[in-house]
Amino acid sequence: MQDDTLRIDRSAKTLRTLALERMREAIMDFHFQPGERLVERPLCDQLGVSRSVVREVLRQLEAEGLVQMIPGHGPAVARPDLGRTDEIYELRALLEGIAARACALSATDGQLTVLERALEALFEAWASGKPPAVMRATTGFYEALFEAADKRVAWEIVSGLNVRINQLRSMTIASANRREPAIAEMNAIMNAIRARKPEEAEAAARRHVESAWKIARTALQPPAA
Repeated sequence: MQDDTLRIDRSAKTLRTLALERMREAIMDFHFQPGERLVERPLCDQLGVSRSVVREVLRQLEAEGLVQMIPGHGPAVARPDLGRTDEIYELRALLEGIAARACALSATDGQLTVLERALEALFEAWASGKPPAVMRATTGFYEALFEAADKRVAWEIVSGLNVRINQLRSMTIASANRREPAIAEMNAIMNAIRARKPEEAEAAARRHVESAWKIARTALQPPAA
């Protein structure tokens, strides 16, 4: 039986864009597992697009770090590198902490309202139990945070890392018992910002990242011999 899970509908977007979005989401949602080979012909059938489109999509995903070329085997879902993961979380903790601090110091009431709405959308996504929805809502919250903090260059850096961040985020979202602690951590960030307590906001933002960091490190540790 043909697997139509990934098949896309025609729309105003190009087939390449639609196929790229669907493949990226499938990797984040573990439809394809880290290390799994990505064979062109089955992907053509599943997505309902040509081989040339699949090749373009795989090249783009390779550039984003989600796909890697394995000599003698072809493209496969990339396995996150532990060393690079540490660096990504270090940058996240630093930049998100700075943004939370600045937001607590200078955000307008209107910006705080936008941020609170983004947080509500994130909690709704958590309630849905759909990791892709959680990742989109999380990105929306942080975009609002950095905007309210007037840290546009920092957001450009985070945006450049977002695909890899989301790959790691998908691992932490899927981990057992992550939802309630994550909600509590996000509430702590928002409460400190709302109370105009910059040091507490920065510390809460860093704690949230460090909590996710521990989960990611555990998931990426090689199995004991």
